[in-house]
Amino acid sequence: MRWMRPLLWIVAVVTTATACGGPSHSAPRPDTTARDAAGDAAGARPAPQRSAVPSAGSRSVGVLLDGDGHWCTASVVDSPGGNVVATAAHCVFADGSASSGFSFAPGYRGGGANPAPYGTWKVRTVQVADAWKAAGDDADAHDYAFLTLDADARGRQVQQVVGAARPDWASAPERRVTVVGYPNKDRNPSDGPISCTTDTRADPDLAGSMLMECDGFFDGTSGSPWLAGGRLIGVLSGGETDAESTAVLFDARTRALYDRAVRASGA
Repeated sequence: MRWMRPLLWIVAVVTTATACGGPSHSAPRPDTTARDAAGDAAGARPAPQRSAVPSAGSRSVGVLLDGDGHWCTASVVDSPGGNVVATAAHCVFADGSASSGFSFAPGYRGGGANPAPYGTWKVRTVQVADAWKAAGDDADAHDYAFLTLDADARGRQVQQVVGAARPDWASAPERRVTVVGYPNKDRNPSDGPISCTTDTRADPDLAGSMLMECDGFFDGTSGSPWLAGGRLIGVLSGGETDAESTAVLFDARTRALYDRAVRASGA
């Protein structure tokens, strides 16, 4: 399984969720730059990609970074406070503690003169499921997390600036998805985003998960959003090889964790 680089793990504000959440809180502020290219509409569609390619990415997809660089991908999720992002739990919580002192940079372009064209937002809280907090890597079915962010220096929330994807809590595992991520620089010299639009199927090894076959999602792409018809249905968790990636389908448990993040956001 691909993994993140080691981090200095420091206790941060962490909450967990065990119950289903309530209804959606707000209408989305969509970011349409990384939508499913063909959607799920009837009619001819392009053949699924088998390898990721450099792309324009998406304003609402970016990296988690600290003073040592970036290590995982994350994306903005529509929320009433406009300050929630989704990523993989293993990116932000290990050995019983959450990471601290890091930020989110949407639309990251490491190879350019301005690698964070939309700015950076400091992570305020890390939300992981009870099962992940207790078992870590052994709780693969809970490898997702929601982070809340502080406003930037101008008082803006991240969703105001770059938009967001609305989550889907009840998707089927067989979808046409677009996945956008940021491999680490050693496998991605341009230090920019890659994307792949392909088909998914149920993961035979983990109930409630889906699998895609698209080469190029190396270390650093954990947490990448899986977007179907523009809706967020999961985040990249791992894979047995770099050509095979998996994600847990968002469901009622994921929604409960999202609702906990919304409450922690102060909305």
